[in-house]
Amino acid sequence: MKALIQFPEPSPELFSITILGMEFALRWYALAYIGGLLIGWWMITRLLNRPALWPRDTPPMRPAQVEDLLTWVILGVILGGRLGFVLFYRPAYYLANPAQILAVWEGGMAFHGGLLGVIVAVWLYTGRHGIPRLGAADAMAIATPPGLFLGRIANFVNGELWGRPSDAPWAMKFPTMCSDPAYQGCARTGEWFYYGNEVARHPSQLYEAALEGVVLGAVLLWMALVRKSLKVPGLTAGVFFAGYGTSRFVVEYFRQADPQFITPENPIGFVIGSGSVGITMGQFLSLPMVALGLALIAIALRQRPAPE
Repeated sequence: MKALIQFPEPSPELFSITILGMEFALRWYALAYIGGLLIGWWMITRLLNRPALWPRDTPPMRPAQVEDLLTWVILGVILGGRLGFVLFYRPAYYLANPAQILAVWEGGMAFHGGLLGVIVAVWLYTGRHGIPRLGAADAMAIATPPGLFLGRIANFVNGELWGRPSDAPWAMKFPTMCSDPAYQGCARTGEWFYYGNEVARHPSQLYEAALEGVVLGAVLLWMALVRKSLKVPGLTAGVFFAGYGTSRFVVEYFRQADPQFITPENPIGFVIGSGSVGITMGQFLSLPMVALGLALIAIALRQRPAPE
């Protein structure tokens, strides 16, 4: 390799305290979820307070309803993200150990599952309160990228979901999760463990933070505030789905596949294909998002502009 950047080894915990012999800690990953939801709530409220951005100068919901919707979204993220991880990534393990499905504190969340959970939650909430679903989806789409950005930064801080081996000048050596029984004799360095055979890898978490959080978020804000895309229900949500799916599909070329998909015969971890040609689970799950996004864009562009 031409160069190697050592992982900076940040603490995965913002702080920890011990009460009555029990340790309580606030981890950056939890803070990312909290921060993403609060920023999303703030952004949606600001958009709803600008009637001129919406069809007929009428927002799809009242700002006060956003707080109720946020509760539904939190449940959708947690339940969908966990069930998505169980079904998409480790079904055999959890079928043999069903009690572990509820052990969310041990990690294991899937974005695609969380997204499905949010879609179901928003669908149910808007139907119950008579809220235009496409308008609500557009608002949610604009508010999502900050959470994606913070989540990927938290992945980086946790030293997880790293990229494939690389000789790029910015390639980085990440720590190994030594809690995995497959790793024995790990060497401790500060708060982190290294197995000794790591190589420099793409910091793919930062690639995802840039594409899914910064670039996609900037495009959606530009569309809403400059191009007035919210006046065409479904257009903004369609760009979000297609944009995220495309971004994730591209980054998967640099991201290490989950270990359960990697074998000596399938070193890249394809779920479809073999050798050097195929698609990973992340790419497979992103294709429906791209298709849904393009369908929403096509439907939105075929609508007649709403009279003002």
